[in-house]
Amino acid sequence: MKFSYKFSNLLGTIYRNGNLVFTPDGNSVISPVGNRITVYDLKNNKSRTLSLESRYNYTNLALSPDGSLLLAVNEQGEAQLISMMSCTVIHRHKFQTGIRCLSFSPNGQYFAVAIENLVLIFLSPGEITGEYNPFVLKRRFLGGFDDVTWLDWSSDSRLLAIGCRDSSTKICAVNFTRNFRTYNLSGHTDAIVACFFEANSLHLNTISRNGQLCLWECSLSPSDLEDAIKPEIAPTQSKKVKSEDSDNESEDDVEDVVEKQAPKDEGTAATEDQNELKDEAEKQRHPFFYKKLSRHYLADEPRKEQRDVQLTAANYNQRTKVLVVAFSTGAFYLYELPDVNMIHSLSISDYPISAALFNCTGDWVALASREIGQLLVWEWQSEQYIMKQQGHSSEMTCIAYSSDGQFIATGGEDSKVKLWNTQSSFCFVTFSEHTSGVTGIQFSRNKKFLVSSSLDGTVRAFDLNRYRNFRTFTSPNPAQFSCVAVDYSGELVVAGGQDVFDIFLWSVKTGKLLEIISGHEGPVVSLAFSPVATSSTLVSGSWDKTVKIWNCMESNSEHETLDAVSDVTNVTFSPNGEEVAVATLSGNITIFDIKSSSQVTTIEGRNDLSSGRLEADMITAKKNTQANYFSTIEYSADGECILAAGKSQNICIYHVREAILLKKFHITQNHSLDGLNDFINRKHMTEFGNMALVEEREELEGGKVALRLPGVRSGDMSSRRFQQEVRVFCVKFSPTGQAFAAAGTEGLCIYALDKGVVFDPFDLSLEVTPKAVHEALKRLEYTKALVMSLKLNEPNLIALVLERVPYRDIDLVCADLSPEFAQRLLQQLARQLQATPHIEFYLQWSCCLLTKHGNQDGVFQHTGLLALHEVLSRKYEMLNKICDFNKYTMKVLLDRADKLEQENGESNKTLNEDSDEEMLLIRVPENEASQSQFSDEEESDSGSD
Repeated sequence: MKFSYKFSNLLGTIYRNGNLVFTPDGNSVISPVGNRITVYDLKNNKSRTLSLESRYNYTNLALSPDGSLLLAVNEQGEAQLISMMSCTVIHRHKFQTGIRCLSFSPNGQYFAVAIENLVLIFLSPGEITGEYNPFVLKRRFLGGFDDVTWLDWSSDSRLLAIGCRDSSTKICAVNFTRNFRTYNLSGHTDAIVACFFEANSLHLNTISRNGQLCLWECSLSPSDLEDAIKPEIAPTQSKKVKSEDSDNESEDDVEDVVEKQAPKDEGTAATEDQNELKDEAEKQRHPFFYKKLSRHYLADEPRKEQRDVQLTAANYNQRTKVLVVAFSTGAFYLYELPDVNMIHSLSISDYPISAALFNCTGDWVALASREIGQLLVWEWQSEQYIMKQQGHSSEMTCIAYSSDGQFIATGGEDSKVKLWNTQSSFCFVTFSEHTSGVTGIQFSRNKKFLVSSSLDGTVRAFDLNRYRNFRTFTSPNPAQFSCVAVDYSGELVVAGGQDVFDIFLWSVKTGKLLEIISGHEGPVVSLAFSPVATSSTLVSGSWDKTVKIWNCMESNSEHETLDAVSDVTNVTFSPNGEEVAVATLSGNITIFDIKSSSQVTTIEGRNDLSSGRLEADMITAKKNTQANYFSTIEYSADGECILAAGKSQNICIYHVREAILLKKFHITQNHSLDGLNDFINRKHMTEFGNMALVEEREELEGGKVALRLPGVRSGDMSSRRFQQEVRVFCVKFSPTGQAFAAAGTEGLCIYALDKGVVFDPFDLSLEVTPKAVHEALKRLEYTKALVMSLKLNEPNLIALVLERVPYRDIDLVCADLSPEFAQRLLQQLARQLQATPHIEFYLQWSCCLLTKHGNQDGVFQHTGLLALHEVLSRKYEMLNKICDFNKYTMKVLLDRADKLEQENGESNKTLNEDSDEEMLLIRVPENEASQSQFSDEEESDSGSD
């Protein structure tokens, strides 16, 4: 088995904290998910998480106008300059403190960084500036007396608006100018949330936290500004001193002029005249100034329903002149400026909206909520959701793969069950029927339904076709269920009790309780049915230090008991159903043979977890390791290895027969979580002890406490706030063996086999070369060329050989292959079917291969067949929709063609009739004329007679 698993994707975590960023085309939105970054492709309905990660959670993102550079800063002030082309970090920079906000200039030459009340402007690396050294400082501004909350650039990238928490807004010029330094705007009574320039204008809109919107009009246009504020040429030291003196002299001259023009003995009137003259002189000297046009109170509407409403996020689209404001009530409003007319209002939740953002066209608005991890994209014109995703609001406790590996089901402590598509990485259905935490979940073998157990005393079955809860299983007496399992046929469901120590057996068809299986003396924590179709063996593990083997078709009294020496935490069957692995509280994994009930081997893995030290721990990390254990284990698809994890950041893969550690994965390096460090930093150690043990309150007495209660793992449901502890709750292998999933504190991490350029030949010899393959193809020796390409194991070369084989010779080539090459060819066919447009051609290969070699036992592995089944199921679902759409489209076109043909036939018929009538009309006058002429001749003859 290969172990080149790499991080592939992150599911279950949609949004954590920070701002959102739209790509320049407006079709994708970039969201910070903890210490990783996820890109949601709204056009193709897919998402991908970048493989890079930071040491702490990201809080600020900024994307360059051309979309090539992404600047990401975490909560500790560590900045990463990321290339979106290669998705790699090209430079790192450490700021002294955390960053308040980031913003690239519209022309892409600069990016501004706000640190507390300072604003730093750097040159962007690239062809635009000609500067390839990152983080080259150009200018530095003092924003205000308090922290900077917002940065916005003018359309020409020459002015920068800085919103501050002290309710002031400062306008600064990026380049050094002679007549203009900064300009301050005041008039708000609360902290500035956002400020926006108008398109191709210097007019400004400012919004404060209490919902006040001020519209400002600038006295100059951008073209006039270029003449008014001339760039200052870098002078020598003497010239600089002289310019400063001249500025002082000009100020004195203005005061002298005012004093000369205004008499000193006219009292108050003279003072007013002096002020007017001074203002006129200032305007002549500084023609750049702002005038407040109006003030509007946007929070009056949400305050009708709830008091103490605060404006939490805002964004403005310069193209459509539409403003979106979001409030702490979960509602957002759309206004049209400059008239400030409300055009739309909607409430998305009861929690504050943390971020709001328009795309470039202004059609979509993205909204995110930090408290519930929700992200949605709303098209306000059609009033439809483009995307609406929300992860589990609390920890994800259990996961399960579908039989073909297409879907993943997750259950969390928030009492919800979610279904995720492994290809799009989106959640497509959420079941919220449970009223307490979900403890176990499993798919049926036929993928028609899934079952979940909960602490609310119910086991529920959900239909995967109609997406509804069609069965609810309960016990005669209320019991909390800690685990659930479904047999191979999908007819029986069992669940273990956490407080009654019994196992309950139900029928899926009737929903009736068939049997209560007793025998354990402690909570039943894990159940597993045999994966063999002809067996009904059930294995249960309990805290009473025993593992029991039951036969569900016989009496419940007949069972075998295996001594596990310590409390059992998890049990799982091997794929062939002959062995069972048991994880215990001692940190060991014990393998038992089912038929003989004997112990096969023991894996000692306590030291491999290497748990770190929590901030508030009184003991060292070495002592913590002695209490570690595996809480979840899973066999690989071929049954040779075991995947194990527990209260640690490590996921271990062990070889079953050799009982050795093969590989260890670290799921995260996010130090915003607790339990990653082995030692406490010296800066946190004082003469009074560990500073983490000192109780600090955020407010006055009675405020929020930063310490957790002793023994608390997942929160005490109070106002206490503390760092989450790194932990892996559940691990599962994909049925195809190509990936595995781990549900942890960070979310649902997917690790897949690395599909990069890897030279991994099979049974290679000296005469097997790519040149020899091409020569065999020229000689029309297709079987020889295919065998050599399979030995080289290069996908592109195998695809070339397969597509060179004539369609009529596929059956003959498949018959000539040996069983070992037939198995390898099946895996390559499953891989090629994922992206090839020649679906029918490769289906013919698959059909012929399975027909020729499928009747032989052991030729095709279970993983290869599952991989082919997964690809074909995905292709069927995709093409089924297209064919249905095309079927109705073609039906409409054919009906239209028939109607047009009928109309053309009727029109031709009428034309023919009209032409016949015209011919008759033409002939009638000729007959009449001849008749009249003949009658005249007769009259003339008669007259002559």
